[in-house]
Amino acid sequence: MSAGHSHGHGHSHGHGALEDRRRLAVVLGLTATVLVVQVIGALVSGSLALLADAGHMFTDAAGLGIALVAATLALRPATPRRTWGYHRAEVLGATLQAAVLLAVGGWIMIESIRRLFDPPEISSTAVLVFGAVGLLANVIAIVVLTRGGRSSNVNMRAALLEVVNDTLGSVAVLAAAGVIALTGWQQADAVASLVIAVLIIPRTLKLLRETVGVLLESAPPGLDLDDVRRHLLALPHVLDVHDLHATQITSGLPVLSAHVVVEDSCFSDGHAPQVLDQLQTCLAEHFPVSVGHSTFQLEMAGHAAHELHAHV
Repeated sequence: MSAGHSHGHGHSHGHGALEDRRRLAVVLGLTATVLVVQVIGALVSGSLALLADAGHMFTDAAGLGIALVAATLALRPATPRRTWGYHRAEVLGATLQAAVLLAVGGWIMIESIRRLFDPPEISSTAVLVFGAVGLLANVIAIVVLTRGGRSSNVNMRAALLEVVNDTLGSVAVLAAAGVIALTGWQQADAVASLVIAVLIIPRTLKLLRETVGVLLESAPPGLDLDDVRRHLLALPHVLDVHDLHATQITSGLPVLSAHVVVEDSCFSDGHAPQVLDQLQTCLAEHFPVSVGHSTFQLEMAGHAAHELHAHV
C-alpha cells in the first residue's frame, strides 16, 4: 500500500517561474547592452580589470540567457514521459553557469598575476567612466532580481550571484582607476582583477557543489535522513523503515520515498490510512525541510523477505 501527497506546489512553482522569466529577460537586456559598452571601454583604456569585468559581464549575459531558457522550460507542464516536467532544467542551467564562471575566474587570476610583473599603461579616466556605467547597470539588475524578496530558486540565485559578483567587480575597477589616477601605480589594475577572481571562484564552487548535489540525487540540504528514520520509527504501529530515499527535483521541490513496515493488524483493523497521514504530517512539520511530495509503501513484517533488492 502506498500513498503520494501534493499540496498545490506545481501551481505556485509555475507562477514563480513566470515571474522569474520576466525578471531574467529584463536583466538580460540590460546586461547585454552594458557588455558592449564595457568591451569598448576595455579596448580604449587597456585595463585588464575592466576587461575582466566585461568578461564577467559576458558570462552574466550567457548565464542569464541559459537561466531564461531554463525558466521558460520550467513552465512547460508535466507529461507521461517527463512526469516532473522540466523543473530539472533550472538545475542544469545553474550548473552550466557555474562552470563558465569558474573558467572565467581562473583565466582572470592567471592574467592578473602576469600583469603584476608586466603592467601595461592604463587610462584611468576611461576606466572610471566605463566602470561607473557597469556599476550602475549592476545595481539596477540586483534591484530587478530581488524585487519581491529573495528567490529560493537555484537558477535565480545563480543569476543573482553573477550580478552581485559583477557589482563587486565594478567597485574594484573603480577603486583601481582611482589609485592609478592618484598615484600612477599601474599594478592596481592587476590587483583589482585578482579581487574580481577571488570574488568569483569561492561562491561559484559553492553553487557548483549545490547543483551537482541535486543532479547526483543527494538528499536535500538540511534534511537528515537518520533523523527522519528515527522520527518515523517513533510513530505508532511502525516497526521498521527501509529503502528511505530523498532528493530534490529542483530547488524548493524535495521528494521522499520509503518502505514502512507496520503491524499486521493495520491491514485488518483500518489503521493503515491513519499511519499514512501520520507519516505525511511528520515529514511536513518536524524537519527544517518540509517535504510535500512523499510516497510510502506500507508492508507487513514478512514482506521484506520477498523483495529482490538489498535494503538501505
